[in-house]
Amino acid sequence: MRLRVSGQIYTCLRRRYTTVTGSAAQVQQPLNYVNGQRDQPQGRDQASRFDLINPATGEVLRQVQNSGVEEVDGAIRAAQQALPSWSRQSGFDRGQVLRKAAQLIRERCEELARTEVLDTGKPIWEARYDIQGCADTIDYYGGLAAAITGEFTQLAGGSFAYTIREALGVVGAIGAWNYPFQMAAWKSSPALACGNTVVFKPSPFTPLTAVMLGEIYREAGLLDGGYNVIQGEGETGQLLCRHPGVAKMSFTGSVPTGSRIMEACAQDIKYVTLELGGKSPLIIFSDADIDNAVKGAMLANFSNQGQVCSNGTRVFVQKDVAQQFLEKLVERTRKMKIGDPNAEDTTVGATISSSQADKVMAYVEGAKKEGATVVYGGERVSVSDPWLAGGHYLSPCILADCHDDMTVVREEVFGSVMSVLTFDTEEEVLRRANDTEFGLAGGVFTRDLSRAHRVAAGMEAGSLYVNNYNIYPVGVPFGGYKKSGIGRENGRDTLDYYSQIKSVYVEMNDVDCPY
Repeated sequence: MRLRVSGQIYTCLRRRYTTVTGSAAQVQQPLNYVNGQRDQPQGRDQASRFDLINPATGEVLRQVQNSGVEEVDGAIRAAQQALPSWSRQSGFDRGQVLRKAAQLIRERCEELARTEVLDTGKPIWEARYDIQGCADTIDYYGGLAAAITGEFTQLAGGSFAYTIREALGVVGAIGAWNYPFQMAAWKSSPALACGNTVVFKPSPFTPLTAVMLGEIYREAGLLDGGYNVIQGEGETGQLLCRHPGVAKMSFTGSVPTGSRIMEACAQDIKYVTLELGGKSPLIIFSDADIDNAVKGAMLANFSNQGQVCSNGTRVFVQKDVAQQFLEKLVERTRKMKIGDPNAEDTTVGATISSSQADKVMAYVEGAKKEGATVVYGGERVSVSDPWLAGGHYLSPCILADCHDDMTVVREEVFGSVMSVLTFDTEEEVLRRANDTEFGLAGGVFTRDLSRAHRVAAGMEAGSLYVNNYNIYPVGVPFGGYKKSGIGRENGRDTLDYYSQIKSVYVEMNDVDCPY
């Protein structure tokens, strides 16, 4: 039940909350960023706007204008104008800009993290961790930029060939709402390192921090137009994908949307990187350290309110330790604190939206109808703070008695819902783990290193974890198999997806012509 409070108390609570976030000013500023400055789309009617809602409170913070043809064209023109100068700079000089940006992000971590909380509803400690990781990523690509070079090949008779690694052009990028700043950093930094310029569209749920990154890049020395931000919903994304001035699209999100983006890009044969959904398996063998496996399973399911594409939501536990695992899992999950995302001791924040909370609850109800047992959670939670009463808070859910054909086991929930299944043998569980259209990630907990390597080799997924889960060390590529995507992010291999190779053959002798 929603609590009613007096206008005076409401005002005090609102002042307290926005003071804690330190982000009120960010909400009211223009949220497009084009050619080195914030920009507000003009002259559109009310129907082309959408609400920006604080997930923690349910409060409508403001309305955001969708970017139309004029705004998308303007951002791409700005990127095209900056491209020749930026791509002609040495890799070392481009790297210096990125490394300076990383330094500024670290200095402003708290402001960025508080704004990320306002956007997403995630706990502040998670937001800080995300921001620091983004600084590391940008720093990493700044360090690599000088090493983006071609190769020399000696040929017969003194002739030789060499390759030049060149920018693709203007890179269009679309981010997801679960990690908004990370999306902007992961996509822009390798693109910029390779000499491309960028037009980025955040999710309409989380528009704030991508613009802040633009201002940081500019302060670090990036040319105006090198990184641009346009706000909007699906139609804006389609305009970006179909624009002939875009050479490549990078997208993170759902499989259906990824398919539509790939189709749109096919018209102009654009390069595409897609990081899509997942339904990843986490396998726990009876010889594993069960306490450590419990912690891994929680990281694999409850981080960021379960809104993580790589989550290991199909938890396969060997039968002889299944009961012990469940008991320890429930005991530890009970200690998680649900509430104000800005509180230092909160471990579970708010779900991103009302519709997403409804979707998660529908999966829980459907699982119960299909025979699953809720051993913990799976409920809406009323937070005691009146200011947070409009937020969408769900308790982490643990489902037992699950089987492979259940809807909750087959489909991506994108919420804190863990499905626990049991198995007998290694061969059996590996077959079941691979029985999915997804292939983003997977994990195994065991003390047997030979088994760990066998299972990792046998899993059909792009990112595998042994005795840990959901860690993304900078420099380690991340991406999926099957319908989970195309391409890689966060590693050196990513540079291959943001550059193209020109081969030059140099003949040092007279041409040998048979005609």
